[in-house]
Amino acid sequence: MPISNSIKTADFKAEKHVPVIKVLSKEGDNLVVEVSVGAEIAHPNTTEHFIAYIDLYYKGEAAIQHIGKAEFLSHGESAQGANQGAAHTDPVAVFRCKITKSGVLHAVSYCNIHGLWESELAI
Repeated sequence: MPISNSIKTADFKAEKHVPVIKVLSKEGDNLVVEVSVGAEIAHPNTTEHFIAYIDLYYKGEAAIQHIGKAEFLSHGESAQGANQGAAHTDPVAVFRCKITKSGVLHAVSYCNIHGLWESELAI
């Protein structure tokens, strides 16, 4: 079975794992894109349950191109125990890119418990 059969989608307003893609600014071909998880329903981001990464892709006429990846590595781990650490990362990433033709942005997030989630935005 292809891995694509395991990628989940949903409405981000009802599901906390779906990556939300927002174009923050566009000047000519230059874009600033924010991808976040938990925009409407907060994801817990604890030592036991967290978003590990977000990938952003662009699909144009020809092929899919990987724009970038953001990894979230701090989830409250500590020598004192789970969720006792001082540092936590929120699953929010900003990508600056130049896209010269219309296409679709695809974001994929990975939850350590609930797997892969995807969303898309036509640009």
